[in-house]
Amino acid sequence: MLPYESQAGKDLFWYMQKLRLTTPLLILLSILLGMFAVYNYKFTDKIYPNTFVGETNLGGLKIDEAGILLTNRIVVPKKLVLTDGTQFFEIKTKDIDLSYNFSDSAIRAYYLARTGNIFFDWIKRVDLLRNTTFIGLTTKLNEEKLTKILSVIAGQDYIEPIPPSVKIVNGKVNVFKGKAGTEIDQQKLRAEIGRSLAYSSEEQISIPIKKVDISLDDQEAETVKALVQKFVGKKITINFESNKFVLTDADLLKFINLKGGFYDEVIYSKTISISDKINRNPQNPKFDFNGGKVTEFLPALDGIAVNTEETKDKIIASFNLLVTSDQSETSFDLPVKRTPPDVTTENVNNLGIKELIGHGISTYYHSIPSRVYNVALATSRIDGTLVAPGETFSFNDTLGDVSAFTGYQQAYIISGGKTILGDGGGVCQVSTTLFRAILNAGLPIIERAAHAYKVGYYEQNSSPGLDATVYGPSPDFKFINNTQNYILIEAKADSKHYSLVFDIYGTSDGRVASITKPVVSNIVPALPTIYQDDPTLPLGVVKQIDFAATGAKVSFNYSVKRAGEVIFEKTFVSNYRPWAAVYLRGTKI
Repeated sequence: MLPYESQAGKDLFWYMQKLRLTTPLLILLSILLGMFAVYNYKFTDKIYPNTFVGETNLGGLKIDEAGILLTNRIVVPKKLVLTDGTQFFEIKTKDIDLSYNFSDSAIRAYYLARTGNIFFDWIKRVDLLRNTTFIGLTTKLNEEKLTKILSVIAGQDYIEPIPPSVKIVNGKVNVFKGKAGTEIDQQKLRAEIGRSLAYSSEEQISIPIKKVDISLDDQEAETVKALVQKFVGKKITINFESNKFVLTDADLLKFINLKGGFYDEVIYSKTISISDKINRNPQNPKFDFNGGKVTEFLPALDGIAVNTEETKDKIIASFNLLVTSDQSETSFDLPVKRTPPDVTTENVNNLGIKELIGHGISTYYHSIPSRVYNVALATSRIDGTLVAPGETFSFNDTLGDVSAFTGYQQAYIISGGKTILGDGGGVCQVSTTLFRAILNAGLPIIERAAHAYKVGYYEQNSSPGLDATVYGPSPDFKFINNTQNYILIEAKADSKHYSLVFDIYGTSDGRVASITKPVVSNIVPALPTIYQDDPTLPLGVVKQIDFAATGAKVSFNYSVKRAGEVIFEKTFVSNYRPWAAVYLRGTKI
């Protein structure tokens, strides 16, 4: 066996072969490392080569030398010119307080390949031997001033998009798909301005424009139209105590995001507006009794706080019910949190007056001043009246004499088949509103008369047939207190808003009152217009003193139940005569 054929010989042979191959590589690596060490040593306190700040090469310079060179070479531009291709906008750099920090720029150049990350720094230093790196100048400016200027430019270089919209006209849904617009991309523009300033460039800056499109496509428009058509003519009623808030189809339309879903903020805003009318602090009661009449009364009231989030959810749920069913309307009770007062109403009296048992309301818009005055005066004389258990209440007896001697002014009344000026015109507004409150309270009504003709005041917020005329000594309005406790009549006339409210307080015995929808029949056209000469009016003056009204028969059923048993029922019938409009023509010369 030859020596090199042994195993040891074979290993030595292969080792020598590897050594021959790796030695040149090791020598080359040593040379490169040596050169790189010399390179790093040469630039120990200098900026690495091919490092530019702006257009200035700072390679091989120390920090202070680089700062001086930049100071001497860089000139702050006097203005920036922005263009969208058709318009040009200038920004003077003095208006944005532009300045350069050359020392900081030199420091940034020095630390370009000295970040502390050894691998990144080595790669960057090698790269700088053959490739150029540009960094921007350190700029300082007033961002607030620049933002204001850009906002002005944005307002001039802007095509406002037209949002989609929906209108309901005579039950028909019309959808406008909207139109796209354009606006400046201010984020990109600010970046372009920053880049231009960092390189001290005087080149025009192209304003980046972006499309703003909130319009509907054909399919979206058809989807919206189909959705809206489902709730046309429908409504949502929100109930709380005697208050009703009605959301019509026009209101519901505002809640819909035409791109899908709902505008929560719009629904929330609606709940806030309702809350503002309902929210209240707890109220302790007051009950001052003098001379058989309550002179001051405040019922105990719970504090109320509307749950706006739950209200919003109920509105959305009600909306979804309307669009997915054949129901034309739906309602829900307003969700609220109650906080009881410290004292209850029954704690301040022993008459059994502790809660609201009846409510009536009417409005009297367009009343002449003397009528508004009489409504308030008559209301004040009924307000605070106590009716004992088993007692029959007479409106005329309680009100007393109605004449100029008792403070009433002249306003239009119905007398002798005519509408004439007479003392106390407007008193029937008070008896009518009390009639409605007693109906709501479920008390037996034993005397009530309708007006001779349909009066517009009593149909402003009500169906026809819910009026009650009085004129002492007759006709009168009477009812019986058939409860086991006193009842208190509280009335308030709001002359500013032409609103009258009657509240009946007592103790509920569980009775529930209901009335059917008034039925209108035997309609007769209004009588021909009448013109009468009046020598007290100047020649040529025409004054309307009466208004036309159709004749009709109106009836409704009134029923009161307790524990399912009818305790009182009555049918009210009103026969209204047709009426003529009457004009006075002046003849005085």
